[in-house]
Amino acid sequence: MTLIQLRYLVAIADASLNITLASQHVHATQPGLSKQLKKLEEELGFQLFVRRGKSLASITHAGQQVMRRARKMLDEAANIRSIAANLRNEDQGELRIATTHTQARFALPEAISALNLQYPLVRVHLQPGGDRDVLAQLESGWADLAVISRAGAPPPLGVALPAYRWNRVILVPHQHPLTSRSHALSLADLAGQPLVSYESSLKPESSLRRAFETEGLSPQIVMTASDADLIKIYVRAGLGVGVLAEMAILPSDADLHSLDADHLLPQCTTWIVLRRETILREYVLDFIHKFAPHLARQDITRALTEPSPRYWPPVPHWRERNLADISASA
Repeated sequence: MTLIQLRYLVAIADASLNITLASQHVHATQPGLSKQLKKLEEELGFQLFVRRGKSLASITHAGQQVMRRARKMLDEAANIRSIAANLRNEDQGELRIATTHTQARFALPEAISALNLQYPLVRVHLQPGGDRDVLAQLESGWADLAVISRAGAPPPLGVALPAYRWNRVILVPHQHPLTSRSHALSLADLAGQPLVSYESSLKPESSLRRAFETEGLSPQIVMTASDADLIKIYVRAGLGVGVLAEMAILPSDADLHSLDADHLLPQCTTWIVLRRETILREYVLDFIHKFAPHLARQDITRALTEPSPRYWPPVPHWRERNLADISASA
């Protein structure tokens, strides 16, 4: 049995038993991957997958037990490589970040740019997706860290580090009726409008939906998108009123009118999520500090091995963070 065989085994499981897709993920040929799988099964003396013709139908009970151990072995092998690279002071490698489109587009560029200046030999791979996809990529090992936002409790997976807090804004064209109201904006005002927001707004657990339901109202969500730029495009097209993250509002959006929603919708926190018991490369720790300067390196390292959640210092708001960035660059 080899680590390569175990890596191929896990890749097949993570690719929903699609050998063609798994071979692409591990940069192997499909015949080569199938050959290594057959060798592993012959050595173990039992089948890891239930087959239906030439396709894999499911993982056997024995295969599931092997899979759990294989993931642990691959994680430990990666930790050993990280220890060795850190001791050699290597300044090259890869950083794979699973995140949402909004974080990738509006929050991460400065930290990634700063990392590139300090570590020009580190290749950064962004893997934008939906909330569930982001955490699944981290859990499967395809990402080194995840950057994800939510209202309320932190993500239930791994070790969650609070990066910054933020609020949502309401975006409308100039001259929209909501801009000329004589009272403070209310959820009742928004309930009477077609809304354009993120895909997560359709989920039953959505904090946007819960806010309306608490008031006995139902949001009229006419369109959703994973990309904030798409939401803005359709607001401009007159499809509806946009509800999106405040960091997505740029100076180039001056043709639209932004309305404060701090008093209407719960505040969100952006989290950096790591797999527990992970040995981080030095450049990963530096990246986290660039993205969330209030997090101390030693506290991050210690939190990865602690059984209970760590207390973190006060988490800055996006607006405070931006002011700090402007002051630092002045």
